[in-house]
Amino acid sequence: MKKIVALRTLKEHWEIPGRGDSEQQLKAWYQEAKIAEWKNSNDLKAHYKNASIVGNNRIVFNICGNKYRLVVKINYITEWVYIRFVGTHKEYDKINVATI
Repeated sequence: MKKIVALRTLKEHWEIPGRGDSEQQLKAWYQEAKIAEWKNSNDLKAHYKNASIVGNNRIVFNICGNKYRLVVKINYITEWVYIRFVGTHKEYDKINVATI
């Protein structure tokens, strides 16, 4: 993907006390997404079988063995990824994943 927007969101997450365990996995996800050539959600699912396609071009990734959730919005045409949310399951349950 050409551009990943809001990397700061990932960093802010792993800097929260008790969430440092997510730093390496979020960094690894970021590096993989930067070089990815996803043309559609099928391409993405071929690499991330546990990712959930939730509509409105939003995808949910499980981080740290499903301890955290990462929500991104992808524009496949422009190859932009927008990081919309990262947090615990409890925090995830409080958002509307299709509109965040």
